[in-house]
Amino acid sequence: MPKKQIYLTGFMGTGKSTILNCLHELCGYQKVEMDEQIVLEQGMSISDIFAEKGEECFRNMESELVKRISAMDNVVVSCGGGTVMRQCNVDEMKKNGIIVLLTAEPQTIYERVKNSHNRPLLEKNMNPEYIASLMEARRQKYEAAADFVVKTDNRTAEEICLEINKHLETYDNSKKDVKLMLKKLKNC
Repeated sequence: MPKKQIYLTGFMGTGKSTILNCLHELCGYQKVEMDEQIVLEQGMSISDIFAEKGEECFRNMESELVKRISAMDNVVVSCGGGTVMRQCNVDEMKKNGIIVLLTAEPQTIYERVKNSHNRPLLEKNMNPEYIASLMEARRQKYEAAADFVVKTDNRTAEEICLEINKHLETYDNSKKDVKLMLKKLKNC
């Protein structure tokens, strides 16, 4: 049976977890929240992993998880904000899946994450200006990895999921497994 995945990528606070749950409910695909999975497996928060083991160790955990996910069928994945910063992750994700980039303006992201203390890269820089600079530093890799982009500002989860579904219906890819996935999504 062919493998198939939908990977939701983007900067923290763009709505990946929310859209993961919406697509899971609409289509019945399995769901994997990468950050939550790593927290569960490590028995510690992401902030603690960063503090005790370092960012590089966390990124290695992400890469290992991507490899395991790529062996799964019918799954939608909420990737950590830095997952696509490593080309090996992007290559693995593209083998059997489609990468959807979710975007939002820095002010929108700030409003969504300002009260969160589980975002180690923002903990000491929780402001729209820093968010904008970090987003810009990642923008090129996010866009290069994406099969298509969906803006999430001022939209409901349902509106975003419908747009993703529309993109998936028209996405032209010759892989048989992707076409089967699109057919199933079209019937959601």
